[in-house]
Amino acid sequence: MVTTSLSLTEIARNTRTAARQLATLSTDECNAAIEAIAQALESATPEILMANEADCQAAQQESISQALYARLKLSATKLKAGIEGVRDVKKLSDPVGTVQIHRELDTGLVLKRITCSLGVLGVIFEARPDALIQITSLAIKSGNGVILKAGKEATKTCQALVSIIHKALAETKVHPDVVQLLTTREEIRALLDLDEYVDLIIPRGSNAFVRYIQNNTKIPVLGHADGICHLYIDRSANLEKAISITVDSKTQYPAACNAIETLLVHQDIAPEFLPLVAEALFSKQVELRGDAMTQKLIQVSAATEEDWLTEYSDLILSVKVVESLNEAIAHINTYGSKHTEAIVTEDEQAAEIFCSQVDAAGVFQNCSTRFADGFRYGFGAEVGISTQKMPPRGPVGLEGLVTYKYQLIGDGHIVATYAGDDAKPFTHKDLG
Repeated sequence: MVTTSLSLTEIARNTRTAARQLATLSTDECNAAIEAIAQALESATPEILMANEADCQAAQQESISQALYARLKLSATKLKAGIEGVRDVKKLSDPVGTVQIHRELDTGLVLKRITCSLGVLGVIFEARPDALIQITSLAIKSGNGVILKAGKEATKTCQALVSIIHKALAETKVHPDVVQLLTTREEIRALLDLDEYVDLIIPRGSNAFVRYIQNNTKIPVLGHADGICHLYIDRSANLEKAISITVDSKTQYPAACNAIETLLVHQDIAPEFLPLVAEALFSKQVELRGDAMTQKLIQVSAATEEDWLTEYSDLILSVKVVESLNEAIAHINTYGSKHTEAIVTEDEQAAEIFCSQVDAAGVFQNCSTRFADGFRYGFGAEVGISTQKMPPRGPVGLEGLVTYKYQLIGDGHIVATYAGDDAKPFTHKDLG
């Protein structure tokens, strides 16, 4: 059990101090700490699953949504995958201390741009206890402290996880204070005021929740609100591929933010495709809601304007027949959340137009939207997915948790030498 009598300000101050110490450690020392966490989680698997079962039972009594329950439930398989993700992070290159620019401005005056950690992350997430494991490993690898706040439905699981992580870190060079857990709703609002100690807030939750975070803090916020993803079946799509990709994108894990919520079908292929894909989706217990044209082709309930705006996170899929590629793109850019959008087509020109004109963090061709994931991208894990225009965008791994600083080394150089009528020119020679 993780308990503390410290104030939130004291917790944040301690996290920043521990993060500064972490930033001075070697790659090997950070990797050793990450491996210690992986081993500790493996050894404590029964304890973790027992805590999660208690959370799940309480959640069922509270009648939480099926989507939220799916995120909360931590099976042995899901936990094992999370631990594998920790070790994948360990294998990644150290993102801190990379020299991005090495340039001579003049003889003896050398500029470097070097990556460095952000400092302290505040991560607020719903339900998913496996996210805590991912975030912790990424934070340590990138030299950052992290203050975590999970949804109340995952409290016991997250307390068990952080307790295990603290014990593991106590045997390493990384101070346990680098990872902190908050447990009450009131602490969220207090955390948002700690811009003196927290460098980045990463919210993972509903649209309303993310908007609340963005509107109530001076701290930079990275994240996405809705995951309204689309799959467009083009007139030249291969039907077998299209059916398989549709079923996977909707049913492989419907509670995920990268599952599709709307299926768009070109009118030329709709009469043949829709009955086939409907049969495949009905066999997976998917409820379909269609526009007027869809209802003429298959027996489904009517879709409303609200359906195009809804992230179901469940086995529900809205369907619309479109007249053209351009109409599909227009629909996506109107209703999409800039998360992940996909096209199924054998027409390379259509694919190129789709990928260039659709405004989203991920644009896919002939594959499931469920691939939009930091682990699947080879990032080891992710702290979240960002749909903002400025980077980082899409699944955010290590590269999104570092910034950079400019280091300039001279030997008595002054700006006056390079100003005025007799100004000396800069050499501006890249040193590689």
